[in-house]
Amino acid sequence: MPTVFLQRFETGDQGTFGRMFFGDTWAFTGELPDRQNAANVSCIPEGSYTVLWTYSPAFKREMYLVSEVPGRSGIRIHPANLMGDRSKGYKSHLYGCIALGKKLGAIKDQKAVLISRPAVRLLEDTMKRQAFKLEIWNDGFHS
Repeated sequence: MPTVFLQRFETGDQGTFGRMFFGDTWAFTGELPDRQNAANVSCIPEGSYTVLWTYSPAFKREMYLVSEVPGRSGIRIHPANLMGDRSKGYKSHLYGCIALGKKLGAIKDQKAVLISRPAVRLLEDTMKRQAFKLEIWNDGFHS
């Protein structure tokens, strides 16, 4: 099974940001801030996960599912732009999932991943919608 790497380089109230490396390319990632793996408000912990291509009833299409996350379910890799802490007044398109983007930037003064749909398509096409291992680590910060 191929391995994909997610190297996180920043976390804060506006989100957790990193790079996902797959095949010979990569994309930026956006996740919720680290809130100790609390459902719907946190990124998932560092570690190794199996990612499966499955049908999502919520999105009504097949997409990647990050499995084996302790105490969590339904963690998808999908398009999104904002991933801030709602309790601190930030906007978020996520409830624990991982967003991909071709660029980092801002939307209305909030950090964001941009050009998200093409980045997700790139992952899906590169990985041929097959299962893979996802290795996640925080680089240069402690959550």
